[in-house]
Amino acid sequence: MFSEFALHERLLKAVAELKFVEPTPVQAAAIPLALQGRDLRVTAQTGSGKTAAFVLPILNRLIGPAKVRVSIKTLILLPTRELAQQTLKEVERFSQFTFIKSGLITGGEDFKVQAAMLRKVPDILIGTPGRMIEQLNAGNLDLKEVEVLVLDEADRMLDMGFADDVQRLVDECTHRQQTMLFSATTGGSGLREMIAKVLNNPEHLQLNAVSQLNETTRQQIITADHNQHKEQIVNWLLANETYQKAIVFTNTRAMADRIYGRLVAQEYKAFVLHGEKDQKDRKLAIDRLKQGGVKILVATDVAARGLDVDGLDLVINFDMPRSGDEYVHRIGRTGRAGNDGLAISLICHGDWNLMSSIERYLKQSFERRTIKEVKGTYGGPKKVKASGKAVGVKKKKTDAKGDKKKVAAKTPTKRKSANRPKSDSLVSKDGMAPLKRRKPEAPAAE
Repeated sequence: MFSEFALHERLLKAVAELKFVEPTPVQAAAIPLALQGRDLRVTAQTGSGKTAAFVLPILNRLIGPAKVRVSIKTLILLPTRELAQQTLKEVERFSQFTFIKSGLITGGEDFKVQAAMLRKVPDILIGTPGRMIEQLNAGNLDLKEVEVLVLDEADRMLDMGFADDVQRLVDECTHRQQTMLFSATTGGSGLREMIAKVLNNPEHLQLNAVSQLNETTRQQIITADHNQHKEQIVNWLLANETYQKAIVFTNTRAMADRIYGRLVAQEYKAFVLHGEKDQKDRKLAIDRLKQGGVKILVATDVAARGLDVDGLDLVINFDMPRSGDEYVHRIGRTGRAGNDGLAISLICHGDWNLMSSIERYLKQSFERRTIKEVKGTYGGPKKVKASGKAVGVKKKKTDAKGDKKKVAAKTPTKRKSANRPKSDSLVSKDGMAPLKRRKPEAPAAE
């Protein structure tokens, strides 16, 4: 029960108003420690309720009578504009009975309007690293009095190339007293390096091991002969599966555009997102998806990071993601907050080993599925190793001695170089036709 936490009565009132009764596992584990002021490093999947796990302790710290604000007290960094907007909404909902004010700084919005908001000095500032740096460089942002720093979806920020920007913003928070870092995966060396730099004797909470992620999401694979066959399977799934909203993931922009074009030609309400789309197109696509004007989104990983849409219950991996972490983030778009979801990966001959590696990473075995209406000839490798990977075709062994003999027979013996060529022909000065060497004439008889 939230009432068991040492939270201010105004926050408990807001929690009750929002009909939050039982805390999620990440909230139950993180809130008490955060209230103590501990640095936290939390691994928890997107949609697990982790936003409230850091927002409630922050509000509890800041709560008090109305007063003139002189400095920003909390900085919350996120990888995408959409996640930042969602976090702002959560902060505003939980702080509705307090005098705490929050502000948003992201790309795609008016720079001068944001600068004007910063002059009013919000208690909590939420945003993305890129635009934060721009406001900092313009002299509009002062983070020296920040007490609490939150890095949410830290692994995504690193993947998106924000490592230097994040580090600079962290360094600007010279008087911070508490830092909390959240990620959906354990990350790699970059994340470990960041943790070592920014956290002080942190409490590590791993609420969702990778193998336990998306327990409400069924994970299936369907084998395919080639990309054209994959397109047929996608068409069948979108026409026959029961879903509110779906997302089709590809690894390349070109493939995303191709699939989108095919879907539009078949009169599907679809939109495409990839790295070449600007912020305006991205906002339009996500707004339409949320409002129901679009039912299907075709996207690459870069475009779909941080995407949070209610009712998105079908994920199709047209291309298999290149890593286990990317797979976790893709299927994390569905099966959120305890809702059911379905994730289907289409596997050609070249995808099998990658799929097998991801199964080992997750310590799971995907459900194999066959659709008789679009069944192909490829059903997986004939032989697999203990690891699940396909057994490669062994090259025929050749007799080394025999090879040497053949090579020796084919390779002409090289003659030692002399002062002049031994060949009967010379190359002309223009490098084209060979010239015949003239034999010396016999001396004339006297």
